[in-house]
Amino acid sequence: MRPYGPGPRPRPSGAAADRTLVPVQELHDAPLAPLTTFRLGGPATRLVVATTDDEVIAAVREADDAGTPLLIIGGGSNLVIGDKGFDGTALRIATRGFALDGTRLELAAGEVWTDAVARTVEAGLAGVECLAGIPGSAGATPIQNVGAYGQEVSGTITEVVAYDRTTGETVTLSNEECAFSYRHSRFKQHPERYVVLRVRFELEDAGGLSAPVKYAETAKALGVEVGDRVPAADARETVLRLRAGKGMVLDPEDHDTWSAGSFFTNPILTAAEYATFLGRVRDRLGDGVAPPAYPAGDGRTKTSAAWLIDRAGFTKGYGSGPARISTKHALALTNRGEATTEDLLALAREVVAGVRDAFGVTLVNEPVTVGVSL
Repeated sequence: MRPYGPGPRPRPSGAAADRTLVPVQELHDAPLAPLTTFRLGGPATRLVVATTDDEVIAAVREADDAGTPLLIIGGGSNLVIGDKGFDGTALRIATRGFALDGTRLELAAGEVWTDAVARTVEAGLAGVECLAGIPGSAGATPIQNVGAYGQEVSGTITEVVAYDRTTGETVTLSNEECAFSYRHSRFKQHPERYVVLRVRFELEDAGGLSAPVKYAETAKALGVEVGDRVPAADARETVLRLRAGKGMVLDPEDHDTWSAGSFFTNPILTAAEYATFLGRVRDRLGDGVAPPAYPAGDGRTKTSAAWLIDRAGFTKGYGSGPARISTKHALALTNRGEATTEDLLALAREVVAGVRDAFGVTLVNEPVTVGVSL
């Protein structure tokens, strides 16, 4: 990790379009629900919108110097905010910047992720095309090590520029220093320490082709074999269709998309835990039923949270209240329009308890909770 210095910068691509900035503003008793994809949560005592890195750092320092609780909001696609809201300063990062130099890409934290993916594909570059349609901002991607359809951002991120609230410095962390793992990173491990400002990627110029297709469902939809390459634009469009079919592409008219996408991470089990789990599967579902299983390193096995939820009896559309499981995907919990955060949490707790009772596996929520917990 090193302090962030000036150094050579990538040349802007389409700079004029990139400078469409959200006006700096400060609001009090500000609604936060509209800033989240769940459309849930109470107000913040104070909301500050920052459109430059300097404004982000100034707002963070001001809150830290005053001892004021601070909530960072990007695209709001991974947040569950309590009905009472947030007693402190909510900082919405609305910075913009898309700079492409050959295969090197730098994104400001506030860039809309799915738009950035589209632009890399338009430029004929590969590496993030299967991460199309994921809601949220670029700055959130390294925190969660966002991944889908066989790709994770850790495969292309080279550096992350962040403000270190502990030292008061802006630092640059290498890929290795980010300590990426499944839906985890150094930033997620220390959520109160780092504020992501910029993310740098090394993409691939494969003559307009995608990276090798790794995910079986994507390969099948494309009519190719796993490991094949296809036009990057085809891979992106196919992923968008697959996501839309599961309610995983934002649509204000579709309540199945009023969610945080996958609400639970896929469990990773030790060898002993997996053996016990298989016994529970046999007891409940009989011989011959094999749960999804993927090697996760160190003798561990990853299984499917969606499979566990469905086989525990929580099928698509489950629920009778204003918070229900998506009608398109068992892994998404949704706001049907009139839900409160407590409605959502009650459903989540019911699912966690049901899966634990059925299979002895405890699901872990993927979204960040603010002022509440499961």
